[in-house]
Amino acid sequence: MKVFISGNIAPIGLKQLEEHHIEITQWKEGRQITADELIQACQDQDGLISVGPNKLDADFLNACKHLKVIALHSVGFDQVDIKEAKKLNIAIGNTPGVLSGATADTAFLLMLSVSRKAFYLHKKILKGEWKNYEPTPELGIELNGKTLGIFGMGKIGLEMAKKCIGAYQMPVIYHNRSQNHEAEKAIGAKYVSFEELLAQSDVLSIHTALTDETKDKFNLDVFKQMKPEAIFINTARGGIHNEKDLIEALEEGFIWGAGLDVTNPEPMQADNVLLNMENVAVLPHIGSATVETRNAMAEIIVKNIVAGLNGEELPHQVG
Repeated sequence: MKVFISGNIAPIGLKQLEEHHIEITQWKEGRQITADELIQACQDQDGLISVGPNKLDADFLNACKHLKVIALHSVGFDQVDIKEAKKLNIAIGNTPGVLSGATADTAFLLMLSVSRKAFYLHKKILKGEWKNYEPTPELGIELNGKTLGIFGMGKIGLEMAKKCIGAYQMPVIYHNRSQNHEAEKAIGAKYVSFEELLAQSDVLSIHTALTDETKDKFNLDVFKQMKPEAIFINTARGGIHNEKDLIEALEEGFIWGAGLDVTNPEPMQADNVLLNMENVAVLPHIGSATVETRNAMAEIIVKNIVAGLNGEELPHQVG
């Protein structure tokens, strides 16, 4: 069996694929593979490991309808036309669960960094602007006892909430399409309406999938409903917030600050105004970027690929 890999995965995954006697072809150009190049590369393959933001839409799937399985190097699957894949009998697998701790760590890091203006003040050192001691300019805010709002109380949201409770005794409110009774029992989280979430959160952290319902969900009208001292955190998908509206909300003081591990588009351009804002911290989508998590993701990918090539149901099948 032959599998094409559209980027780099942890070495443990490559080793396990070889142990299953799977012939590997890997993209190693140091740039994102184009849609046409991906189609061409998959023509003589039985499976695909999709690394990065490859758009696996109806055009791609129909051009590669011979594929038995596509294993995503992500938990998110918004880039895949799941309905079309099911129609063509192409199994799609993702990597849920193993990213939760690392991604929650990143959200926590962003929250703390924004609250103390850490990225902005670090840049002042690099620019030679660390001069005399001044007691009042560029002050941060403390987090102890502040209200954490979670939009999307799944595994990652729950991990973020646990960290905030443990470190800063933050009461937790959340909004989902349905109540998460496990979270309510485990940490005392309170389910609220979306409007209440906006009005009550001192820190609002996004942990939901990108869907038609959540795309551009956080726009200017929504930011205006938040506290002027609120911090907005997004480690989910960049398309969930409207970047132009976020910039305006920050400039106009509708919210206090923002921490982003995801942007729209990705990668973010170096001249983006968000990168030089005092109350903003931006990371290059590193949510799951730890040795432990990437190894675990690679092992799940191999299990999904092997099952799909053997005509079996995937351990982590989407749709």
